[in-house]
Amino acid sequence: MADRDQPHYDILIIGAGALGLACAARLAQPGRRVLILEREGLIGSHTSSRNSEVIHAGLYYPPGSLKAELCREGRERLYAWCAQHQVGHRRIGKLLVAVAPEELGKLESLQANARACGLPELPTLDSAQLARREPALRGIAALHSPDTGILDSHAYLQSLLGVAEQRGAELILHSRVDRLQRQNGHWLVHGHSQGEAFSLSADRVINAAGLFAQTLAEHTGGLNAALIPRLQLCQGRYFSYRGHSPFQQLIYPMPEANTAGLGIHATLDLGGQLRFGPDVHYLEQLDYQVDEQLRPVFARAISRYFPGLDPERLQPAYSGVRPKLSGPGEPAADFDIQSQHEHGLSGLINLFGIESPGLTASLAIAERIARLL
Repeated sequence: MADRDQPHYDILIIGAGALGLACAARLAQPGRRVLILEREGLIGSHTSSRNSEVIHAGLYYPPGSLKAELCREGRERLYAWCAQHQVGHRRIGKLLVAVAPEELGKLESLQANARACGLPELPTLDSAQLARREPALRGIAALHSPDTGILDSHAYLQSLLGVAEQRGAELILHSRVDRLQRQNGHWLVHGHSQGEAFSLSADRVINAAGLFAQTLAEHTGGLNAALIPRLQLCQGRYFSYRGHSPFQQLIYPMPEANTAGLGIHATLDLGGQLRFGPDVHYLEQLDYQVDEQLRPVFARAISRYFPGLDPERLQPAYSGVRPKLSGPGEPAADFDIQSQHEHGLSGLINLFGIESPGLTASLAIAERIARLL
């Protein structure tokens, strides 16, 4: 039995990013006490609100991986959710562009990978077709991904929270969980809220703490430390482009060799603002600064496919930090979703390494967690 002096919840969700809020929206229901604790003063303060806001089609990931499976399922769930809940979005499409003959092999490999992931054949465009579709673009061939889109990530997070709260979930901000301990068939939870220590108990706990998931796991009683993957902080920086956008859809170069990124690509927001990024920059500690001196580096990468680029129109915008599980030069790691089956602790889900396409896959991940619980 829980201590009568402690609040008791059926489900505790730690982290109010896209994953935590999607889990809350999926699991909350009348008669079930669901609590979301968020260490920051706003929902989605880290990875969930500092990204390209792209709805990914799912063509980059290894066939059979969680990223491939959950991105494909999550994409259609996300489009349906946005339509149902009036979240701004557009199925804008994406061009994956080869700018030199030596990149044609990469284009063919992406087509084959997309096919192996169960996606429809991607239309191929030659240089003349590219010039008609995107006159400002340089390329000798491209694949067109019609199912790629963009969304208002902030509106999406608010819609998830709204549904969760309508179904009875409770959110408390400025609340950090410091320690989890299994006792008498439930979880004892200790932390600080608004600077004051608190304790509560819960039958089930979802660690959706993103960049802080490993730290919480390290303070979870009974959890085998060997199951906690090393966190690799990887910053992705963005530059915005002043003035009218020359592009009508998203433009992606070929993925960079020996990096964990997809190349500095061109994305649009729902207002038509053009921005470029992210790059790949590993960190020792959390940092969101964007140095203006990066402009020449960005300009060189972008001008390969956008020769008309005016570097003076590039302005430092924002950055995000990915909770990667792979380090520099290593192949990108898959999502790591650990339940009792992996760690042997009843009622605990740990989510590690939920980077891109985590936003796209968030509703599918929540559905999987609902089944696991």
